[in-house]
Amino acid sequence: MEKTCEGGEDRRNCLIYEADCIKKVGVKSKLFYKIFATFLLTSFMIVALMVGFMRFYVSRNFTDYVNSAALERLADLKDELADVYRQHRQWRPLQDDQSRWEEILRSGISRNDFSRRRRSAEFSDSEPGPASQTSQERPSPAARDRLFRFARGLALFDAQMQKVVGGRPGLAVENFTLSEIRVDGQIVGWLGLYKREHLTNPLVVAFLEQQSRALYLIGGPILLLAAIVAFLLSRHFLAPIRQLTAGTHALSSRRFDTRIAVRSQDELGQLAQDFNTMAHTLAKYEALRQQWISDISHELRTPLSVLRGELEAVQDGVREMNRETIDSLHAEALRVGKIVNDLHELSLADTGALAFKKAPVDPLPVLADTLKAFRPRFQRQSIDVQEDLATDAPVRMLGDADRLVQLFSNLLENTLRYADRPGTLRVWHKLATDRVTLYFEDSGPGVPPESVPHLFDRLYRVDKSRSRAFGGSGLGLSICQSIVETFGGQIRAANVPSGGLRIEIELPLAV
Repeated sequence: MEKTCEGGEDRRNCLIYEADCIKKVGVKSKLFYKIFATFLLTSFMIVALMVGFMRFYVSRNFTDYVNSAALERLADLKDELADVYRQHRQWRPLQDDQSRWEEILRSGISRNDFSRRRRSAEFSDSEPGPASQTSQERPSPAARDRLFRFARGLALFDAQMQKVVGGRPGLAVENFTLSEIRVDGQIVGWLGLYKREHLTNPLVVAFLEQQSRALYLIGGPILLLAAIVAFLLSRHFLAPIRQLTAGTHALSSRRFDTRIAVRSQDELGQLAQDFNTMAHTLAKYEALRQQWISDISHELRTPLSVLRGELEAVQDGVREMNRETIDSLHAEALRVGKIVNDLHELSLADTGALAFKKAPVDPLPVLADTLKAFRPRFQRQSIDVQEDLATDAPVRMLGDADRLVQLFSNLLENTLRYADRPGTLRVWHKLATDRVTLYFEDSGPGVPPESVPHLFDRLYRVDKSRSRAFGGSGLGLSICQSIVETFGGQIRAANVPSGGLRIEIELPLAV
């Protein structure tokens, strides 16, 4: 079910889940066909609309084309109409005399038909004889009947496109295909041919059917190509989704070393990168969780083992139940209680439920009072405290005085446990417009450079055996960090050139 990516140590844990895992989660049977059907249906609709629109357009506009071609062949008729206008400088003679209009139509159409048949004979392979010429000059009754029906579709319009004569009653100019009539270079009228909705000429119908078949022949390969493209696009889009789905199932099975191969720089590639980042974060927190449980178990096991050992010694009569024994048992019980209380404080800080009384407070007097309370203990440890906390004006921040006391007490306790004796502790501050920075610097020893970034990690100790001997649980600095961050500040640690350790606390001031 798993496949390890090739390509070196960095990609050793990169797992790519293939077809068997895909079938298990059922992605291909659902999403693949949805994407494919969507692309295919969209392509089919586009092709169908294109073919339908082109057929509608050809059918609709072919009538205008046929009419325009027919009007272009009526050059003799337009010339004769132009002569009538040239003689009278108006169209009233035709408007008043319907019979003259019909006579002009018959003569013009017949003359035009004769010229057309004569041009056809000139291109014939054999010379027509007298009988043939007579038959060409005299159209058959059926031909004359077609000519007269054609003439009934003609109408004459003036220069302003107002009907003069001809055409069916009630038809507007929009129902006609127009061809201009010019006299001396000026448009004096229009010859119009009625637009038929349906063409009945066999040649025209055959041409339209041929065009329709051509559109279908074009649309078929286009639709096939669209289906192929839809299939390839569906597979392309679904491949990273299948990997993400399989990877998600792997994470749910607590395989946090799962990684997705990033093969593109688009949104899907970014999603794969985000998945890898999430998996890395989960793996880190899983390792921290396991270390956290191990460290807590170890921290609680030591005092409990001491308590059990001393109680068993009392039970066996090896040790007497005297004041010294009771004090020792009490000290171990206090140590267990402190560890449990610190863990409770951290859990409250993680959930945002740590109790704070946000009110304007000056941290400098609070720090000064805390130093005053700790000064006797520093004197007993031969540690000289040097402070510079004087200010010209009060400093105000939104905080909780009790939590500030807890913060400063933890830092001072840390100095008492680990600073060399004799030694010094310097405490001073720097004031800026929007923040105040507090400094705690001891005379040493410092910490190894690789340990500085981990000083605020929970249950972290530079020297575990030495720290446990002094009663440290590795939670004090973590609690300090939680308190400072709740106030919206920052806490940092660094070694100083003199060989000691400096703690910096930056707190925002109230606006």
